[in-house]
Formats: sequence, structure tokens, C-alpha cells
Amino acid sequence: TVFTPVHAFMNISPSLKNAFHRPQTLVFSDGLNLPNHPTIGIGGEPLLTRQLNQNDNIELRASGSQVQSMPDDFVPHYVGNDKVLRFFAYFKEDCQYSAKEVYRVRPVVIYYYLLDNTMEMYEPAVENSGIPQGKRIKRHCFPKNEHGETYLWKDLNIDVDIEVYGVKYRITHCDEFTKRFMERGGIVLNTPQDIPVDPYTKRREFHIPSHTTPSCYDRRGKFLAMDGKVHELDSFFLFE
Repeated sequence: TVFTPVHAFMNISPSLKNAFHRPQTLVFSDGLNLPNHPTIGIGGEPLLTRQLNQNDNIELRASGSQVQSMPDDFVPHYVGNDKVLRFFAYFKEDCQYSAKEVYRVRPVVIYYYLLDNTMEMYEPAVENSGIPQGKRIKRHCFPKNEHGETYLWKDLNIDVDIEVYGVKYRITHCDEFTKRFMERGGIVLNTPQDIPVDPYTKRREFHIPSHTTPSCYDRRGKFLAMDGKVHELDSFFLFE
């Protein structure tokens, strides 16, 4: 009797199929819903895009069996999500009553708390700016539109605008932890941008001119030394 080897990826007869539901495309990890690319299609058949070719099978057989690693320690939802995303942004403020400036560029820092999807905004203090700075918007869920929706971390990205209470903020870049978190969540981040320089602040930056008194002739020193001193000369003349 000759036995024919059965391949791992075989076509199942339609009469033997008993699972016609759609494959799972979402997973629940660390309290967050993340996308998951399916490996099988409807009916349990493996997807053509996920089937291994002959070279992959040879490489897997040569590499040996995979050693199963120990599972990670359980981390509660409120501990795993006790992280903060940090974005750097700016907004332009029109100056209608100033003859020396048309607009101001005001940088801000946006914090997003993963625990409860709240956000807050700070404006770094600039020396001698003359405007109130510090906490700009307190921590709460930022409204996204008039329908009651709020901003989520999936709505944020680099080089995009978000509007909060009628002010448009341009996100320019983020820190390294935020970048890794967004990429793990399936968000493709845009190219980081630089915050524009405020024209009025740049114009105010000037160097104090330095003056070196020449050593050959000191006018001020001579004035201070000779002040109050008068030469007296006696003379006479003859009449012929």
C-alpha cells in the first residue's frame, strides 16, 4: 500500500467546512484594542498571502523546534496604561494692535494620558515675553467636534493640525516613547517638523556691543585727571 503525504496547507472540501465566520482582526492587549492581521480566511483555509513557500519550509525545518518562552508577568490595565504620550506643537496668535509684529509663534506641549484618555496642554515659559504662560488647558477630554466626540490617541499624528476650543495647534514631533507606542498601535507617523521661529523674539535677540578703550590715548582718563587744573603764565611787554 502506498501512502500519499498530505501537505500542511491543503484545500478543504466545501462539504467538510464547518466554520464560515470571518477571521478575528482585533486583539485586546494591555487594555487596548489593537489591529491583528488574519492568517486564515472564511472556512478555515489559510490565506494565500500567509502561506509559506518552499524555501521558508526548508529554513524552518533546518532551524529546529522553537523553544517556548515563559509568559510575561500579568500587568493590570491601570498599571500598563499608566503612561503619558507627549507631543510638541505650536500655534500662531495674531497681533492686531502691535506695529512691530504681525503674529506670534507660541510653542506648547501636549500630554495624553492613556489611563482615561484625558489631555492637557502646557506652554513653556519664555523670559520677558509679557504674556501669561504655563498651563494653557487643564486636564480633561479635549472635544473633537460639536457631536460630543473627544480626541483619542489614534487621532494624533505628526505634521497635522488639531483644533481645540477654536485654536488650531500644529503638532511637529514627539518623544521616543510616544513614537514607539504609536508605531506599535499601527499608526504611521509623519516626518517630524521644526517649530517656526517667532520673528519678534528673533528680532529682540541682540548682542551687547563691546568697546575696548585704546591704550594710546584715553580721553576720559585725561579729563578726570586734569579736571580743575589750570596753567598760570606770567608775562610782560615793553612800550618803546
